[in-house]
Amino acid sequence: MFVPIHDDTPLKVIHFQWVTLAIMVVNCLAFLWDQFFASDIQHNLALTTFGLTPQDFVAALRSAGPHGIALEALTLVSSLFLHASWLHLIGNLAFLLVFADNIEDAFGHLGFIFFYALCGLAGGLMHVAVMPGSDAPLIGASSAVAGVLGSYLVLFPKARVWMLLFVPVPLSAFWALFGWLAFQLFNIFWATPGSNVALWSHVGGFATGFVLTLLLRGQISLNTRGRI
Repeated sequence: MFVPIHDDTPLKVIHFQWVTLAIMVVNCLAFLWDQFFASDIQHNLALTTFGLTPQDFVAALRSAGPHGIALEALTLVSSLFLHASWLHLIGNLAFLLVFADNIEDAFGHLGFIFFYALCGLAGGLMHVAVMPGSDAPLIGASSAVAGVLGSYLVLFPKARVWMLLFVPVPLSAFWALFGWLAFQLFNIFWATPGSNVALWSHVGGFATGFVLTLLLRGQISLNTRGRI
């Protein structure tokens, strides 16, 4: 298992990661509703309505009406709050719990909301670009979470992170997150080509978070009083 357990990077500016907590709670509530309260019809309707379906997104882009594409564009964000299984949900929450607090600390509460959404949006668009004919709805926070990992790699490469690799192992953030990215690319090109896991959305989100943080690093440094 490749799951983060803990890092040693303290918060320096914010007192608590309220936005990260809110994102985690909304994800949990949406999943619990889907698992325990939604009927099969409601479950399928939620997937088709709020999931990002590349085929529908491309069709809306090609249509003349702006109303259609506006509705489809909303799925770039709404799809981030749906998950397919307990393992899918817990995996994303584990990465958010360990890494997102420090990125919220760096960007501030409001800035983190936009950062998270933008990484998720970019990951979704990457998935559509790579698989434009897919009729399977894309769901999950993975692309936005991947953006958080890309940002953490820029800001805290020397931080110590404990990863669960069957047993807890302490690693520098650089090797932990570089290893995560290498694992995505390995699966894309060698291990599971054609997999229903939207791996390109992970790469797109990671790249977006990495580049955005590089571009804004000077401003982040000022906001966090020279911490970087």
